[in-house]
Amino acid sequence: MTTASSTQGTPRAPQAVGSPSSPVTAGNPQPLKRIWNAARLNLINKWTVYWIPLMILTFIWLINMLIWWIIAANTTGSDRQDALDGTQWSGASFYIFVYMLVIGVGAMNMTFAYALGLSLTRREFYLGSTLAFLLLSVSYGVILTLLSYVEEWTNGWGFGGHMFTSVYFGTGELWQRLFVFTVAMMFFAFIGTVSGAIFMRWRTNGLLVASAISIILIVGAVALVTLTQTWHLVGEWFVASGPQGVVAWLLVPTVLSALAGYFILSRATPRG
Repeated sequence: MTTASSTQGTPRAPQAVGSPSSPVTAGNPQPLKRIWNAARLNLINKWTVYWIPLMILTFIWLINMLIWWIIAANTTGSDRQDALDGTQWSGASFYIFVYMLVIGVGAMNMTFAYALGLSLTRREFYLGSTLAFLLLSVSYGVILTLLSYVEEWTNGWGFGGHMFTSVYFGTGELWQRLFVFTVAMMFFAFIGTVSGAIFMRWRTNGLLVASAISIILIVGAVALVTLTQTWHLVGEWFVASGPQGVVAWLLVPTVLSALAGYFILSRATPRG
């Protein structure tokens, strides 16, 4: 992320992130420009944020194609249809969402200290990172939406399979697909952000406490639904809400995680 070269034997000073015309320097009076430079810190490595996750997603897609081909080659009639209908419950594309969580964690733990070293403030770094995650979520939302249409137009890539049109994402209108994919990406990105911020401030002990609280809340919710025998109402809510309604509710923990991440990181001490 920095470059160094020499001219006539004299080492040149490391260059800040960004083009030579827009360095991140102390005393820059343009706050929006500094926030944008902070966003670029999280996007500058295209291999990490785009090419590697897309290459792995392509590999998963090829494996699924192979599985669908095996099913098509060894079954006939209703048996084949039943087997391929089962792919509607495929979670093969979930990897890309988990990867967004990893990007959020990495930004807080690997880029935070470097950003402060470039004289960015905690506020500028966090706002820039938030902007970067929103851009990444939208761009991945567009890519996955296009893939869902291709999957639909080709009848499941020629085999009737489902990877981007599973029941979790639905096959609604364009805005509905884009909304589901983008918001789901944002959810995982900011869960990763607050996790990384917790680690940066309280290290491993903080993560252990946060994990314990999360598990207690989840188990408590499961116990409440089980003891009140209302699982059927939960199922009816999922069916009535559909993918768009369920994902819309994810905006609540997404916003809370984004706000919590900011306040936690604002008091964190950069290390490493």
